[in-house]
Amino acid sequence: MSDWHVARTFDSSAGEVRWDRLGDPAAPPVVLLHGTPFSSFVWRAVARALAAAGRQVLVWDMPGYGASAKFSGQDVSLAAQGRVLTELLDHWEVDEPQVVAHDVGGAVALRALLLHGRRFRRLALVDPVALAPWGSPFFRLVGEHAGVFERLPAALHRALVREYVASASSPGLHPATLDRLVEPWTGEAGQAAFYRQIAQADQRWTDEIERRYGSVDVPVLVCWGEDDAWIPATRGKELADRIPGARLQPIAGAGHLVQEDAPAELTAALLGFLD
Repeated sequence: MSDWHVARTFDSSAGEVRWDRLGDPAAPPVVLLHGTPFSSFVWRAVARALAAAGRQVLVWDMPGYGASAKFSGQDVSLAAQGRVLTELLDHWEVDEPQVVAHDVGGAVALRALLLHGRRFRRLALVDPVALAPWGSPFFRLVGEHAGVFERLPAALHRALVREYVASASSPGLHPATLDRLVEPWTGEAGQAAFYRQIAQADQRWTDEIERRYGSVDVPVLVCWGEDDAWIPATRGKELADRIPGARLQPIAGAGHLVQEDAPAELTAALLGFLD
């Protein structure tokens, strides 16, 4: 796990983005989008498997997440992330990639597709944030009082984030994996960034596109962890029913963080779909 680094940089409209490429740069591109409060690190196993299977895999940490820039006043809303995705696609000179998006990354990908006119060859949505209402009671509480939570003592903040991230997994995360997922949110800048991204997580950014799901005209696969405690698995069927031709693939034994709970099963589903 210690050798996962996104080493390349891009100056986006929302701050410096860290990104990287795996596999053959001449191969068909697959872009992976992470969710919150995660980073490209959660895609490490799937990304390497897709690259080994002959894909060019592009990974990135959204502004305000992972190794990307974090600063006061930063716009890390879903609207900003959708714009940054379009900027990155231009920077990569990728016109029509296959896209795999998890959690709020799903909303970011859908905004790029439906509002910014970007074309995807295929779109796989993994436990995405896409249908209202969304946000757990904890998420909403923190969003309403982000300034208070930001002032928590560092040790209490770390414990809170650790418990929150751990709840995304059904079988439980390896302690080293959990440490790596929590680490970007520690320290003065990380702690402020954690509450900043929750405070800006406004449902209006999905309300804006939800009515357009019936116009999606690319092949779509909806993968969902059957044991997702963050977003009920029933949302997967609801979303698949609203997107023409979409196929639903339940992932047994997985919670919200499917990439960690069932990486082999998720990779198999993705390879079958992307092929």
